[in-house]
Amino acid sequence: MNILVINGHPDNNSFCHALAEKYKLGAEKSGYDCNLINLSNLEFNPNLRYGYNIKMELEPDLVKSQKFIAKANHLVFIFPTWWGTYPALFKGFIDRAFLPGYAFKYQNHSPIPIPLMKGKTARLITTMDTPVWYYSLFYKSPGINSLKKCVLQFCGFKQVRITNFTSLKRSTETKRKKWLNETEKMGIKMK
Repeated sequence: MNILVINGHPDNNSFCHALAEKYKLGAEKSGYDCNLINLSNLEFNPNLRYGYNIKMELEPDLVKSQKFIAKANHLVFIFPTWWGTYPALFKGFIDRAFLPGYAFKYQNHSPIPIPLMKGKTARLITTMDTPVWYYSLFYKSPGINSLKKCVLQFCGFKQVRITNFTSLKRSTETKRKKWLNETEKMGIKMK
């Protein structure tokens, strides 16, 4: 089993960074091959400047990231929920790495693409300050739905689990330690 953890927080001193480290630690305790990508450490242009009209050459960090994604059976995306979705750096990574011909393939004479990442599973772990019930009921979970349905399931992921840690700003140190332990246990169980 090969696991890839992608930390989408642009700050390496964030709680998301600590969560990513804990998931990786748990996975390694169970003997899984686990890699961690901190997007804040990558060098790439997050702007898909020409859409899909003109191909942009991938920077070495994106080439390496695509290799990790292709090799992984299970991907864990850890990110903060900002303005209902995820940070621009994370969105730029998706735009630049999950490309046609790599993550999905367009078909001639059909509006439905062929997913190229079939068989993979994922977990989304997000931190937010909005209560989950409010995020779900009033906002309709835009960041989670976007990533789960419009990216991962679109590309062929068969199962996507969700974990929300909230309200981060008002959380105590005890609560944060509990979340870190929960995340390590997720890594141990590969969930």
